[in-house]
Amino acid sequence: MRTYLPRIAHGLCSMVVVLLLAACGGGGDITFNVPPPPTLPGPFQMTFSLDDTFQGPHGGQPIRIALVRSSDNVTVAGDNNGTVSAILNPSFTFVTGLVMVRGTDYAVHYYIDNTVAGIQGVCDPITIDPQWSREYPSVANDKDITESYVPAQMEDVCSTFPP
Repeated sequence: MRTYLPRIAHGLCSMVVVLLLAACGGGGDITFNVPPPPTLPGPFQMTFSLDDTFQGPHGGQPIRIALVRSSDNVTVAGDNNGTVSAILNPSFTFVTGLVMVRGTDYAVHYYIDNTVAGIQGVCDPITIDPQWSREYPSVANDKDITESYVPAQMEDVCSTFPP
């Protein structure tokens, strides 16, 4: 009987392994039900920067920027005292604070005040003061944006910055 005991034990162990594999889906990949990461309710903030490509054409010039809620064009955050750096990268950074609501569309409007040709402190026509608008639909988290200098993407935003 001694000689049969190891064979019986081996057979039982093999049977247990087969049963465990069958219970786990035949030995394939085991899937765990892990919940998705929680969605954050907000409010959210945006960090908006201009890279060093703005330095050559606009270093040292004033910039005005506004975060605008697209549905009603209300400015929810802004900076009227910024300057484009001639030496730093990023050449300008604006942080909105926690003002963006989940699922809401926003736009960033900004212009660089050409202090040589235009009226200082006033948003002059786009041919004098370079202007841009960037859309950010259905905000669902914090935004960290860096823009490069692309004159072909200019868009009139002076209505956001009344004199």
